[in-house]
Amino acid sequence: MAQHRHKRETNARRPKAIQVAGPIAIMATVSAVSLGVLTATPRADDILATSSSSGAASALSNSITRTDIVSRSESRLLARMAAQHEAEQEQEKKQKREQKATLSAIARADTTMWTTAELNLWSGPDKHAEQVGVLDGLEKVLLTGRKDNGRVEVVVEDRSRWVTAGYLAEEKPETGPTLGGTCTNGSSVSSGVHTGVVLVHEAVCANFPQITTYGTFRGDGEHAQGRAVDVMISGETGWEVAEFLRANYSALDIEYIIYSQNIWSVERGGEGWRSMSDRGSTTANHYDHVHVTVY
Repeated sequence: MAQHRHKRETNARRPKAIQVAGPIAIMATVSAVSLGVLTATPRADDILATSSSSGAASALSNSITRTDIVSRSESRLLARMAAQHEAEQEQEKKQKREQKATLSAIARADTTMWTTAELNLWSGPDKHAEQVGVLDGLEKVLLTGRKDNGRVEVVVEDRSRWVTAGYLAEEKPETGPTLGGTCTNGSSVSSGVHTGVVLVHEAVCANFPQITTYGTFRGDGEHAQGRAVDVMISGETGWEVAEFLRANYSALDIEYIIYSQNIWSVERGGEGWRSMSDRGSTTANHYDHVHVTVY
């Protein structure tokens, strides 16, 4: 009996292998899992570092983008400023060249001629030039030899001025242009018109025999009254006719003249030729005829 009890007690004190191994395995698993979690979870300072790096990269990117935009804008502005400066320099050079050419032309001027009619003095040869005075008829004037746009350059008080071509003669005229005489080209004006219209026709016909068409009576305004005549001519010859009539307005009883969308009137004679608004067509703007109204 004693031997049997001892055997039982000995077995009771020795733990079974499976009972010990179980808890150990569980602890090992928990440790491994804990270690894995700790290893996989980023630390707070890592998060801050990552966040800081991303912000810095974004700020740097934005800074580069803004700098690039500003740089391109400045480049375009500088390019425009450079182009404008270059244009201004070119314009200044052009003006200097023109001034030099004008001074040279004045210095070389050695030809004198006589005016055959009273002439407007213009600041330049183009149609936008300013009217700066009047040159009397039968006056001796110095020429530079330059011509442009139907005008010739003269020297008046040591300054460059321009007058309409066709009214200068080498010899002093004994009289002014012929204002009367018999028309030899077969043209005429309608009977019943005012005396001034007859005078205008005779003067133009005597000095410009190539013009053969004249319009008088029409169903509107001064034409209907017999106080207006259209001299059918265009181009530079039209300007010669208009200037000829303007120079002799008093003898021909002229009130006003219209040609090439410009008007001259006795009432505002000191202003020279004045521009008119666009009336919509060549004829309405008087590009194909000189309109003359008499008193």
